[in-house]
Formats: sequence, C-alpha cells, structure tokens
Amino acid sequence: MTKSNSSALGIIFPNSYDALLPELTTDRSMASIPFASRYRMVDFILSSMVNAGIDNVSILVRENYLSLIDHLGSGREWDLTRKNGGLNIVPPFAQKNSDKYNGRIQALSNIYNFLNRQKEKYVVMSDSNIAMNFDFKDFLENHIASGADISLAYVSTTLPPAGKKFALTNKHLYYTLSLEDNRVVEIRTNEETTDEVNLSMNLFAIERELLIKLISEAYVNGWVFFERDLIAKKLDTLTVNAYQYTGYYARLTSTKSYFDESMKLLDEKNLSKLFEGNPIYTKIRDDNPARYIKGSAAKNVMVADGCIIEGEVENSILFRGVHVKKGAKVKNCILMQDTIVGENASIEYLITDKIVNIKDGSSASGTIDMPVYVAKGKDV
Repeated sequence: MTKSNSSALGIIFPNSYDALLPELTTDRSMASIPFASRYRMVDFILSSMVNAGIDNVSILVRENYLSLIDHLGSGREWDLTRKNGGLNIVPPFAQKNSDKYNGRIQALSNIYNFLNRQKEKYVVMSDSNIAMNFDFKDFLENHIASGADISLAYVSTTLPPAGKKFALTNKHLYYTLSLEDNRVVEIRTNEETTDEVNLSMNLFAIERELLIKLISEAYVNGWVFFERDLIAKKLDTLTVNAYQYTGYYARLTSTKSYFDESMKLLDEKNLSKLFEGNPIYTKIRDDNPARYIKGSAAKNVMVADGCIIEGEVENSILFRGVHVKKGAKVKNCILMQDTIVGENASIEYLITDKIVNIKDGSSASGTIDMPVYVAKGKDV
C-alpha cells in the first residue's frame, strides 16, 4: 500500500440509495451489497482511498450496519488498524446530540466535534453505490491545483431509467451539472432528459475548515442535502471545480442494474478495466480453491474460492462457498455466498442471496428483463 497521505481524511456514506435496491438492502446497507464474486460495494471506494494514502477514514452508518461491521472488522485488510486515525465506523446516536440522518448535511453535523479535532487539511467524501477504481490522489491534486473551494467528480453519460423522468416518488436524486471551463455554474436536480449529461458521482474534495463552516451554516438553515441544498445554492459565492472521471464504473440504481452491471464483468475487458491499476482489498475468507469435479462443465463464469462445481454452470457469477451439485444446471445467475444448488435442479436468471438452498430436482427461472431474487436463507 502507498504511504500515508496525512493531508486528507476520508468520509464514506454507506446507506445512500439503499431504497433503490430494497431486496438486497433488507438486512444490509448499499455498502455491504456483494459484488464481483468476492467483494462488497464498499471495498472499491475504501480501497481507492487507502491506495491514495488516506489512512483516516470514517464511515457514517445510518441503519442495517451489522453486515458492514462484520465485513470491515477493524480494517485490517485495508491496513487501517491504527492507534491514530485508521477506520472509524460511526453509528447513529454515537453522541448524545447526534441523530439518525437523512442527508449528508445531517450526517456531517453528527460528527461536527470529530471534524474539529482532526488535523488533516482536506476531506474527501463519497457514497458507496458505485464500484470503481478511483484515483483519489489525482482527484485531490487536481482540487488543490484548481484553487477551488470544492471539487466534485462527474461522468458524461445518459441518465439511468429512473432518472430520465421526474416524479415525487423518485427514491433518490440525480444531479446534472452545467460547466464553464471546468467550473460548475449550475446544478440541476432530476433533470428530465434522454441526452448525455454531466452526471455527478456525489464525490467531493474540500478543505476541512471550510466544510465545518458550511455544515454549521447549513444546519442552522435546516438544509438536508449537501449538493442540492448547499452547493447548488452557493454557486455564486463558492468556486466549484468539476473533475471528469473517464474510467470504468458500475453504478447501482436498481436490482435490475445490479444484475446487468454484474453480468458485464463476465466480459474480460470490463473486468480488467474495473481492477486495473491499484488493488481492491476485501475481507479474507480462508477457503480452498474452487473445485471442478469430473463430469462438470463451466463456460463464461466468475467463480470465487470455496466453490464446488459438480454440475453445469454457464454465464454466471458464483460467490464464495457455492455448491452446484451433480446434474444441476445453472445459467445466467448470480449465486451469493454458500448457496447450494441441489442435484438435477435447473435455474436461470436468478439472484440468490446468501445461504439459499435450491432443492434437488427443482426448477426456477426469471427473464433477462426481470431476474428473480431469492432472499437470504430461503429454500426453493
């Protein structure tokens, strides 16, 4: 890992956009969603911070965080087990004046005293709904060189289906940016368009003392959302620098998008792009290598350690400890940790959560447009 970057501390919001994937976030946060056969969503942003030398990282959890705490532990796999700094998981009601937050402003106001005690000059903040190998070092250097008050990262893309048409029932906000010479001059919320836009990644860099000042002002005014209620309202007094991200990324916006983004990784080019450059760290599980028993068949699959393949698997992603028994057929599926597919069972277009048991001889299938989700611990 790289040397410490003592000039910046990291803040991650793990529960942002939980409502977009209600099946997968019933018992976990967005940050805890399994992805790419061995990882959780939080691994990508946390590893990116660590690879930039950021060794003081706070994760501001709101709810359903037991799975996240179990995964992250003390932060050993990310070299964040330290006496000073390291990994700091902050639950709601951590202080007597803190509360269960709704937006980033409320979340940051809960750690107001903590921010005041820190020594780092800069703060980088991110959600955990995007899997990517992000260069925080370049991002921070670009921010400093720009002389801006705030920098935010964006991608040039079209809006996902849920963001193309405004409705009061939208479960989260999309922010699109108007730019002039890399400066943000307007932020629009849930813009109705099918054209390519500059879509915010909700990833920021800012001086710590300025952040403290802005959070104080925002809290007094009753503002909730950092981008909509604070930055967008102060574009005339704050210089906001735009940083374009052009690397590979997977943004989760629905259960269908989770299936699609996962399946894209079966293309070796996409997999290489996601993991090229710096390593992505995750919790170690000391399993044996995957075993392919005589008579089994596997085609275009991503298989984690600890799996046993006795049947046929095609175009599928298998997490740790999955067992596909003799005669079973698995096609176009995502099988999470310790799923068992019984003898002569046949499944297609399924997303199984952890510890699912597909009984011997059973059959279950969804479609490419509507994959079927099977909840944790269920029998099928």
